Amino acid sequence: MARTTNEHPGEQAAQDPIRLLAIRDAPLSLDEVFRAVGDDAAGGTALFVGTVRNHDGGADVDELGYSTHPTAEAEMRRVAEKVVGEYPVRALAAVHRVGDLAVGDLAVVVAVSCPHRAEAFAACRKLIDDLKHEVPIWKHQRFADGKEEWVGAC
Repeated sequence: MARTTNEHPGEQAAQDPIRLLAIRDAPLSLDEVFRAVGDDAAGGTALFVGTVRNHDGGADVDELGYSTHPTAEAEMRRVAEKVVGEYPVRALAAVHRVGDLAVGDLAVVVAVSCPHRAEAFAACRKLIDDLKHEVPIWKHQRFADGKEEWVGAC
């Protein structure tokens, strides 16, 4: 009997696909995240990089700071496990920066590898969107005009 492609082990989620989850006060590395999701069975890898932009809501941003609740890493794991449960993830990684950041700094890097590109794109989008909405990370923006603003969750 011929084997169908979805019976191949490479078409399934990996046994332990969560390879890297971290909240760090040091600069983030695209290479580290990309290496973490490398998998020979993955035909698609999607990577998202969030950077500090120089404006928000029509105002010039000078800098910002991120802070977290003590449960943030546990919540990151919960979100990652949910993504792994919904997609055939071969490997997943997510790191978020805390502390003071300047315009252009990397704030968050997430990546997902799956057997196919459409799954990788969808899983990566789900991962960043859910991290943004569910993980207790707050952004404190400081504007050029001297005003400040706290923004909830990423």
